[in-house]
Amino acid sequence: MLESIYVGMTGLLGYSKGLRVIANNTANINTPGFKGSSLQFSDLFYSNSGQGGGAGQVGYGLNANGTTLSFRQGELRQTGNDLDMAVDGTGLFILENEKGDVTYTRAGQFQFNTEGMLINKIDHSFVMGRDASGNLVRISLAGLQTNAGSATTTVKFSGNLSSTMAEQTVGGVKVVDALGGEHMLSVKLTDTSATTAGSWQVDLMDGTNVVGTGEIIFQDGRPQSTAAKVQVIYTPAGLSAVPLTLDFSTEVTSYPSANLSTLAMASQNGFGPGGLTKATFDAAGALSLTYSNGQVIKSTRLALARFDSLEAVESVGDNQFGSKDVRAWHIGAAGMGGFGNVRSGMVEISNVDLSQEFSDLVVMQRGYQASSQVISTANDMLQELFAMKSK
Repeated sequence: MLESIYVGMTGLLGYSKGLRVIANNTANINTPGFKGSSLQFSDLFYSNSGQGGGAGQVGYGLNANGTTLSFRQGELRQTGNDLDMAVDGTGLFILENEKGDVTYTRAGQFQFNTEGMLINKIDHSFVMGRDASGNLVRISLAGLQTNAGSATTTVKFSGNLSSTMAEQTVGGVKVVDALGGEHMLSVKLTDTSATTAGSWQVDLMDGTNVVGTGEIIFQDGRPQSTAAKVQVIYTPAGLSAVPLTLDFSTEVTSYPSANLSTLAMASQNGFGPGGLTKATFDAAGALSLTYSNGQVIKSTRLALARFDSLEAVESVGDNQFGSKDVRAWHIGAAGMGGFGNVRSGMVEISNVDLSQEFSDLVVMQRGYQASSQVISTANDMLQELFAMKSK
């Protein structure tokens, strides 16, 4: 009967551990990136009472072997913060602390610190990306806070140039110099078809001054491919020369239209300097930077990790996981090699199934009650034995 008490005690200890696991799961039901775990039970060793085969074996109770993580993906929820990120599919974000220790997380709650480094909000560890060679690097905004201007190289035109007009001037031709300054020019077109059929002289005008001249030729109302662009050099006062291409090749026609032309500047590719206005990450995990001058550039790509076996993973707190065997871990990037995509402005919540936890809670409670009842019954039997001795 003493052995029965010890067996009952193993049940109390095992179900107590099971209750603790359930308590930890339910307590973290709102913890981003949390992965629930379950306790694994097994029966203890057996002894033989002297009978042959297995007929004489008696057990020694319950053994709580340990917990097993569930990496089933949790629900992705919108947060409205561009630097909150979730992995839709396989993969964990990689973090590195000041000592160089590496951990992994599914809770992508990040921010840029005052030094421009992308860090984890929880412990301020650095978020890792990959350079062009695939090496792990810390993601930084160093040198990316501003975007230098770029001088105009091409001005494109669109519309119809009336073939019945002798002359037309297109105003509002914006050109950006190397320092980002804007200059409003005009283009004067003069019919020279008397010399060459379908030809027009093109003069780039800065006020009343001609700063560049060329020729375009139309055939059957469409610009000839070899004579649809004019190369000129524009030199703003006190600034470096700006080589320009006046492009009439795609959206320009020349048909009779009762002396009414619709020719106008369609676009130009220059822009002035701008400051950083927004930083986010695209589905491939690339840092996407938007500037006040309308430019968007891609920078460092987030690094992701995945593992071959749950035996290589351990929970270390702060929504992070550690590696028990680096050989079972692989580094890559979103959308490649089996890795999921990155969802910006979202966070993955806990994968705990509350209904399952409550069901398991009932099972643990009943198991604990049953084990305690075994101990109580064994104790009653011992008391009866002691009472027989006293009679």
